Amino acid sequence: MSSSTRDHGGEQPAPEFVQMNNLVCESVGGKVLFATDDWFAAAENLLKKGDPEFKTGLFTEYGKWMDGWETRRKRIPGHDWCIIELGVPGVIHGFHVDTHFFTGNYAPRISVQGACLQENISLPTRGDRIGSAATEEDFKAVERLHSEKWEYLLEMTELTPGYAESCHSYFHVNSKERWTHIRLNIYPDGGIARFKVYGIGQRDWSSCGPNDLEDLLSMANGSVCLGYSDAHYGHPRNLIGLGRAADMGDGWETARRLDRPPILKVTN
Repeated sequence: MSSSTRDHGGEQPAPEFVQMNNLVCESVGGKVLFATDDWFAAAENLLKKGDPEFKTGLFTEYGKWMDGWETRRKRIPGHDWCIIELGVPGVIHGFHVDTHFFTGNYAPRISVQGACLQENISLPTRGDRIGSAATEEDFKAVERLHSEKWEYLLEMTELTPGYAESCHSYFHVNSKERWTHIRLNIYPDGGIARFKVYGIGQRDWSSCGPNDLEDLLSMANGSVCLGYSDAHYGHPRNLIGLGRAADMGDGWETARRLDRPPILKVTN
């Protein structure tokens, strides 16, 4: 059974689990499989690697442009939710929920459920979902997952508005199990900028052949950064990410040491 504790962000330091790998980031293959509503902003924005942005005066035909997932006000029974496939299945140590810039329209409460699914999931392709909601066909397809019965990793809890001093909420998860999919519930509706799932990848080694060459330092195979001296320009966990780096910022770079001599000399 999993349990969770709450730790607000703001001026308090972030918990240690944020040094681990983000298992749902789009850059490692995390993807949204289903969402009840994407009217103002699509759920895919939750998984972006970069920090959320705010663009003053920018509107779409559906309303204010927002860099996150934002649903309409609920006028039918129920609440909004989405299904997320982890890019790297593994053991989850904590969640980071960022409501940045969602001040009067943030989701006031959330809960998180998880599952470890063995079979491949076949759901309708989402495509460009802004300005739309799940169709009857979408709901029928996702019903086969019985996601409402998945185990709770985080029971319903309150979020805080998206001001700089209150937008970050952290939730510790006590679970040793392997997870492949997440159901993120918001109550009853609203917006979230980013959703990060921190943990350690756990590979299903039964899928590997005896002669396969594997990168044992890859985050997908259970590697994790345990500590570092400096991460001024880039976190060292980028070194164990999947695929090629997108740019120089997608690596590990430290700050210049201020105790270097002003003039370098060659010594014998």
